[in-house]
Amino acid sequence: MKSPSDLPPLALIAGPTASGKSALALALAERIGGTIVNADASQVYRDLRVVTARPPAEEEARAPHRLFGHVDAGVAHNVALWAEEAKAAIAEVHASGGTPILVGGTGLYIRTLLDGIAPVPDIDPTVRAEVRALDVADAHVALSREDASAAERLRPSDTTRVARALEVVRSTGRPLADWQQEKSGGIGDTVRLSPLLLVPDSDWLAARINARFVAMLEDGAVEEVEALIARHLDPALPAMRAIGVPEIAAWLAGGMDRNAMIGRAQAASRQYAKRQRTWFRHQPPAEWKRERQFYDSSGINIATSFLVDGLTR
Repeated sequence: MKSPSDLPPLALIAGPTASGKSALALALAERIGGTIVNADASQVYRDLRVVTARPPAEEEARAPHRLFGHVDAGVAHNVALWAEEAKAAIAEVHASGGTPILVGGTGLYIRTLLDGIAPVPDIDPTVRAEVRALDVADAHVALSREDASAAERLRPSDTTRVARALEVVRSTGRPLADWQQEKSGGIGDTVRLSPLLLVPDSDWLAARINARFVAMLEDGAVEEVEALIARHLDPALPAMRAIGVPEIAAWLAGGMDRNAMIGRAQAASRQYAKRQRTWFRHQPPAEWKRERQFYDSSGINIATSFLVDGLTR
């Protein structure tokens, strides 16, 4: 068995939306000649550079970027597909002698890549259709009867996760938690991980989120959503549910005024960031470094040096 020092390096920069992950990843990539690998569920979509705060083209030109904007909005991408793509991308960077820098805010993606994925069988299409047709409140009530522990763990308003837990127990006869104990395929034991979690002050982050969305509108977010609307895609697709897309679409359709649209999108982003901050504070291992402040140039240098030390020790 290889010692940790013999394993190939992998930097990880994770945290909530608008916390400065991309700037730090770029600084690290330029310092070590690394390759940035996306771990954000929405930034995989080709059609949504501005709305998802994907790095602009001029930043992507300064360092190699992988798994950004490589999926069409008409595709229902998911964590299993991404994990296989990420493993392949990371292996290719290692094979070339480089250092991959995993960066993103989707905790499920990061956990799945490192720890593996539960081998849940394919869900019966009839069961899936029946579950997805339920209102989330009714689905949560049903889950309380059929998988009480999952119902207690999940928010009653979490449409996606409640439906997933219910369809798994109905289709397989086993709770999702049972399957998750059999995870396989993770790469956590095969890399020398240097992780840094960004957990900024909530007030600072809220102000940054609010200002960023206004800037998005000026930088082309409306045009991106108009292009999506013109394609008449299924509104249930992940790309159509990305924060900012439903709100801008409703405004364009006359369902609300501009100020209401801005307020609703900002609120959705802040709520998402709150959930991310909670996840990153409590779910990853306690020994992973949590950083609250690094936002000026000296702070970025300090954070970059910390990551470099972890990669080289």
